Amino acid sequence: MSDWLAALREIDGREPVAMVSVLATEGSAPRGAGTRMLVMGTALHGTIGGGQLEYRAVEQARAILALPPCTWRVQDYPLGPLLGQCCGGRVRLLVEHVDPDTLGWLDQALEGAVLVSRFEADRIVRTTVADPRAAPLAPPPSARGDRPEAGAVLVEPLGTRRPVWLFGAGHVGQAIARHASGLPLRLAWFDTRSDLATIDGVAIVPENSVEACVADAPNDAAVVILTHDHGLDYRLVRAALDRGDLAFVGLIGSATKRARFLSRLESDGIPAEARARLTSPIGIAGVTGKEPDVIAVGTLVQLLQLGAP
Repeated sequence: MSDWLAALREIDGREPVAMVSVLATEGSAPRGAGTRMLVMGTALHGTIGGGQLEYRAVEQARAILALPPCTWRVQDYPLGPLLGQCCGGRVRLLVEHVDPDTLGWLDQALEGAVLVSRFEADRIVRTTVADPRAAPLAPPPSARGDRPEAGAVLVEPLGTRRPVWLFGAGHVGQAIARHASGLPLRLAWFDTRSDLATIDGVAIVPENSVEACVADAPNDAAVVILTHDHGLDYRLVRAALDRGDLAFVGLIGSATKRARFLSRLESDGIPAEARARLTSPIGIAGVTGKEPDVIAVGTLVQLLQLGAP
């Protein structure tokens, strides 16, 4: 889920804010439906893809700030004929002057929920539905044809981020956490060493309870193991493979470490199909650098390849 929701929560009414939303696209477009950016008098938050499209959108957003709060407009952009962008698709944008007094729905805007936007002549009324099965039915938005008018309803999922259970707060763990910012990943980060408690975001857990942390991971989680101790690594790997329902089990290390772990897992009676779920070494094939940031970026790309949970 994008951080546009967090940015909206920071609005305090002291500076007018416009929001630009991608309602629909057709063909090649810089960003997809649901992408949003906030536009202030001299600042931007987020992006709808840059280039001439974003330039025009920012221009329209700053123009709407001169109109009363809640004012909204829908703009269509054929990217090739109108803007000269080589991607050549079509984009339909919603531009609105945000009223801070209408943002109460943000309190229930949680991952996995559905956002319902009802268009009225002088405002857009938004609510959230926790269970997608209870959301109202509405036709998907189109980049062509009639634009939304008063009475139209837009229903869109707020999205979810892949849970990542990261074990180890050494140099590589810190690099992964640093580069994960802004990605569609939700990080839970653990270490057993109390001297690392000052690192922001790390949960220090007793060594005798690390397996319980693995048990607490949701079944769509990716577990990444890179602790300071091979014995601890093994316990975590075994606990993760015993689950059988995790999206990814990754272990840092060499081919030799992988072979030793697989041999020990086999001796401990872990079935072949479970052992096959272990990804080690972690990262992208062909990227051989051992610098923490290189390993981190390769690992994050690997996690992004899992797709949406």
